[in-house]
Amino acid sequence: MTNIAVLLTIHNRKEMTLCSLEKIHSQKGSISGENISIFVVDDGSTDGSCLAIKEFFPTVNLIQGSGNLYWNGGMRLAFGTAMEHNFDFYLWLNDDALLFPDAIKKLLNTSVQTGNKSIIVGSLQDPLSGQLTYGGLTRMHRMRKLNFSLVEPSDVSIEVETMHGNCVLIPKVVACTVGNLDPAFAHGLGDYDYGLRARKLGYEIILAPAYFGNCQKNPLRDIWNDKSLPFSIRWKNLVSIQGLPPREWALFAKRYAGIFWWIYWLSPYFRTFYSSLFKKPEKILNNA
Repeated sequence: MTNIAVLLTIHNRKEMTLCSLEKIHSQKGSISGENISIFVVDDGSTDGSCLAIKEFFPTVNLIQGSGNLYWNGGMRLAFGTAMEHNFDFYLWLNDDALLFPDAIKKLLNTSVQTGNKSIIVGSLQDPLSGQLTYGGLTRMHRMRKLNFSLVEPSDVSIEVETMHGNCVLIPKVVACTVGNLDPAFAHGLGDYDYGLRARKLGYEIILAPAYFGNCQKNPLRDIWNDKSLPFSIRWKNLVSIQGLPPREWALFAKRYAGIFWWIYWLSPYFRTFYSSLFKKPEKILNNA
């Protein structure tokens, strides 16, 4: 029997979390010979998420977080707890990702095609527009070492450079070699770093064919690029834990940008400052 650990970290999104868990449970009927265990880190929710999970999904392994774990810290705790039980696969999943029927089965099938020795990424789409929101990532230009773009899924598997952590299947051999998420990152760089570390160790990252579920894009993501906002708001978002915290971004740049890493490190801060300083005034329409 193949044992699969599904890993989530949650915070105050009770209805979405319950819907996500229901989608996971609905997969069990389509997978024969596999055992699915779910590990959920509740990072200080105050909306009754814990009680609801215990009531509707009593078999879920519920782990209490400190309230300050964010995505990377919460997923690291879930991943580490699950790895103590030596599962065959570990599925990272965001609590707002709603899997399509047979999604886990299709991820496993793609993994089998790689000999269960590659990280498998599932693409997610916006439920209304159908547009790609999260998935596999690759550099579009060799000179833009820290600039990654989403790769559209096709009807065949595609090798990518790293990934968003929203829907990712990691086989045991990769987990045992690469290890857990790096505690140096609090939130959004941990998934990118994990994929790049895995590639350095010789493992491929494969974007599976087609889409695997719905997931809306986080409206607060990368708002420092919104030039219509005041500089104070853009800067606060940029250096926040959910943006590019300077120390974490410096570590990431040192690892993956080469000898001139500091130029890449400074780039988003400089661009945000410069674009705000020399922002073009908005045109005033004269209706007279």
